[in-house]
Amino acid sequence: MSADVTAEGGHGAVPTTGVETGAGEKSSRRSWPLYEVFVRGKRGLNHVHVGSLHAADDEMALHNARDVYTRRNEGVSIWVVRADHITASSPAEKDPFFAPAGDKVYRHPTFYAIPEEVPHL
Repeated sequence: MSADVTAEGGHGAVPTTGVETGAGEKSSRRSWPLYEVFVRGKRGLNHVHVGSLHAADDEMALHNARDVYTRRNEGVSIWVVRADHITASSPAEKDPFFAPAGDKVYRHPTFYAIPEEVPHL
């Protein structure tokens, strides 16, 4: 995997060469870093990627994410992560990257007998 990709925008690996990320620059609106936003809904058990935004710092990103992505009071928790801190696998490398898991049958839930008394499995 190349060091010139990021998971920007939640669409897998995206090239960053020649793309303004805001890392190491003076703070101006054009150079604010990109943040990925994840929201956990009232009925959800996990955080879901809902979008991206630019902000000057982590606190501003959190407040802006609240204002933009939870306007209808649907969230109970928000995560914001700088896009340049995310490391992702490349879609082009999916076959060799995920192939080792295919030969381990004990990882599949059909390998185990699950008692009916065990909830949520």
